[in-house]
Amino acid sequence: MDTAEGRSINGASVPKATKVDMKLEVLVIPVSDVDRAKEFYGNLGWRLDADFGFDNGFRVVQFTPPGSGCSVQFGTNITSATPGSAHGSYLAVSNIEAAHDELLARGVKVSEVFHAGAPGAQFQPDGTSGRAGGPAPDHASYRSYATFSDPDGNSWVLQEVTTRLPGRIDETDTTFSSANDLASGLRRAAAAHGEHEKRIGAADPNWPDWYAAYMVAEQAGKPLPQ
Repeated sequence: MDTAEGRSINGASVPKATKVDMKLEVLVIPVSDVDRAKEFYGNLGWRLDADFGFDNGFRVVQFTPPGSGCSVQFGTNITSATPGSAHGSYLAVSNIEAAHDELLARGVKVSEVFHAGAPGAQFQPDGTSGRAGGPAPDHASYRSYATFSDPDGNSWVLQEVTTRLPGRIDETDTTFSSANDLASGLRRAAAAHGEHEKRIGAADPNWPDWYAAYMVAEQAGKPLPQ
């Protein structure tokens, strides 16, 4: 039976397990040429956190994408996976077209922006029939994509996320990982507030409160203010 202290198994008291946060911090990607990969990811504008080499041949390089709480590592003697075998790693962005254009400006071969005409199209090769050109209608959250690969063929999926599904974010924890994300959130709130003022037929002097309520609700996946 369960008790305040924990569970009882065959008459013995078993302490309740403590819930420990497990934060995804690092993904390991397999590469064949460490210096080439380091140059590629550095050219993306990702932050170089580490490049440590050791006498036994072990070397680890770590980069963190802008605004990300998770980093990537690669190196020598770090994984037995085949170089280029990491596919479909997601990078969430608040503006798919801006992210696409930035990659192009950095000289990255990136697909055109598309939305899924068939389930799983984001994992299909560029140019396949499942990819419908352009962002999703009304930029529906989670539905607009672009893809690119590193020199070894490890592939990445850009996914536009503007409104999280309910339960994906604690509604008391509204955060923006970068100035660009905050600016995008403000633009969406401004556009929605403009429609709000049209409905009420007057300027809304309490627009800061309305913006704040909109942005908190949007991140938490709650109903948006009208």
